[in-house]
Amino acid sequence: MDPLKLTVRVVRGRWFTVFASFLIMSSAGGTYLFGIYSAEMKSTFGYDQQTLNTLSFFKNLGGNVGIIAGLMNEIMPPWFILLIGAVTNFGGHFMIYLSLTKKIAQPKFWQMCMYICIGTNSQNFSNTGSLVPCVKNFPRNRGIVLGLLKGFVGLSGAIMTQIYLALYGDHPKSLVLLIAWLPTIISITFLNTFRLLPPEKESEGYNQIRVFYYFLYASLALAGYLMTVIILQEEITFNHTHFIFAACFTLLLLFLPLAVVIREEILQYSSTSPPLPLSSSEPKLTSTSTSPPSSFGSFASRTISILKPPERGMDYTIIQGLVSVDMLILLITSIAGFGGTLVAIDNMGQIGESLGYTQKSINTLVSLISIWSYSGRVLSGFASEILLKRYKFPRTLSFAVIIFVSCIGHLLIAFGVKDTLYITSIIIGFSNGAELTLGYAIVSELFGMKHFSTLYTVGSTAIPLGSYLLNIKLVGYMYDAQVKKKLKERGGKHVDLICTGVDCFKMSFLIITAVTIFGAIAASVLVWRTWDFYKSDVIHHKYRESLSESSENIDNKILYNKVIES
Repeated sequence: MDPLKLTVRVVRGRWFTVFASFLIMSSAGGTYLFGIYSAEMKSTFGYDQQTLNTLSFFKNLGGNVGIIAGLMNEIMPPWFILLIGAVTNFGGHFMIYLSLTKKIAQPKFWQMCMYICIGTNSQNFSNTGSLVPCVKNFPRNRGIVLGLLKGFVGLSGAIMTQIYLALYGDHPKSLVLLIAWLPTIISITFLNTFRLLPPEKESEGYNQIRVFYYFLYASLALAGYLMTVIILQEEITFNHTHFIFAACFTLLLLFLPLAVVIREEILQYSSTSPPLPLSSSEPKLTSTSTSPPSSFGSFASRTISILKPPERGMDYTIIQGLVSVDMLILLITSIAGFGGTLVAIDNMGQIGESLGYTQKSINTLVSLISIWSYSGRVLSGFASEILLKRYKFPRTLSFAVIIFVSCIGHLLIAFGVKDTLYITSIIIGFSNGAELTLGYAIVSELFGMKHFSTLYTVGSTAIPLGSYLLNIKLVGYMYDAQVKKKLKERGGKHVDLICTGVDCFKMSFLIITAVTIFGAIAASVLVWRTWDFYKSDVIHHKYRESLSESSENIDNKILYNKVIES
C-alpha cells in the first residue's frame, strides 16, 4: 500500500477519531492534579483550609458544569467546541501560573476562583468535542467507548505527572504551566478530526469488540507501567535522567493504540470503500424520536410533549430529560456518591499531611488515585456492558453497588487506620472512576443519544453542588475548627494553619459516609424503576430500529458526502 494513501486513510478513518480522543483525554487531568499544587497555593497566598476548599469548589464547578459546552455542541461543529476548550484552558491556567510565580500582582480571591473555574471548564469543551462524536459513532458499544475514553482521563493525572517531572522536576508551580500549554496544543492538533460517520452495519457492531479489546490491552499496559514507575519513584530516588526515561516510555505506550489503528485500516483496505473525506460537519440524519424537535412546533405541542415523554431508551428532548424523575434521582446520587469521592480526592494532600505522610508519599497517593480511577472507568465500562448483554444485569444496579463500596474508603479516612491511606486511594479512585462511566452510560440508555451531549453535562452539574456542601461547608469548616482547637490547646500560639492527627477529618468523613449511603439508597430506587427496562431487549431493539431507518436515508457514502456538502 502506498504510504501516503495509508496515512490519509488512517487519518480519515473511524478508528483514528478514537485514538485522537485518547490523547485529548490523557491530557485532561488538570482537576485531578489539584492535590499536588494545592499546598503551594495555600502557602503562597496564605489561604486557610476553608478558603482552599472554596477554591477547590470553583475547580469542580468549572470541571463539571458542562451545560454550555453541551448546548453549543447541539448547533456547533466539534472543531469549534475543541477550539473554545483550548483557548479557555490556556487562559485560565496560565493566569494561575503567573499568580503563583508572582509575575503579576497577587489576584484577589474571587479572581483566583474565576481563573481556576475558566481553566477547568475548558475540559468540558474538549471532552464534549471529542467524546460525544466517538460515542455516537459506536452506539452498540457505548459502555465500552465511555469506559475507555473516561479511563484515559483517569490515567491523565499519572501521565501528566510523569511528563511534568521530566520537563520541570519536582516544582509544583511549573505543573500548572504544563496544564496550561499541553492540553491546548493537543486539542488544536486534532481540531479537524472529529465528526459523525454513517451508521455501522449489524456485523460491524460486533466485529468492533475485537479492536476495543486491543485498545484495552494497550491501556492496561500503560496503566501497569505507570503503577510500577510510581512505586519505584516512592522507593528509589530518581534523578532527572530517570524521570526523562520514564516519561519517554510513558509516551511510547500512550501512542501504542495508533499501531492498532494502522493495523485495522490495513486489514480493512481490501474489503471497504475509500474513507470519508475529513470534515467536522455532522450529517442531519432523520430522527427516530417520536417527539417533535424542541426548536419547532407550537407551544401547545411542546407542552404536550413534555407531559408525555417517550418511553425509556427513545430520544428525549432536553426539557423532557430535565424534568424526568430518573434524571432527578441521578442528580441526587451524583451529589451524594460522586461528590463524596471527589471531596476525598481534593483533600488527599491535606489528609496525608494530617496523618504524617511525606510530600513524596502524597504525590504517590495522588498518582495512585489517577491509576485506579482509570481502572474503575475502564473495568466498569467493559464489565457492565458484558453483564448487560449476557445476563441483562441492570447498569443502574452496578452503579448502586459501586456507591456502597466507596463508603469503605470514607470510613478508612474517618478512623485514620495506620498505613491504610494507600488502600483508601485505591478504593476512592476506583469508585470515582466507575461512578462517572456508569452514570454517563445510564444517561445515554435512558434518554437516548440525540441530545446526549447536553443531558450528560446536565447530570454533571450536581457534582459541584455536592462539592460545595461536603467540601466547603463540611470538611473545610470542621478542619479549620480543629486547627483553632489545637491552637487554643497550645495557649493560642499561632504556628501555622495545618492540622495534624486523626481528628482533623474524622467527624466530617463520618458524615460523608452517611450521605453516601443515602445516595446508594437513592440509586437503588433507580434500579427498581428501571428493572423491567434493562431486563427487556429494548436497548438493542431501539438501536436496530434506528439503524434500519438511518440506512434508508444514508445507504451509501456518496449520499452521505452530499449531505455533508449541503
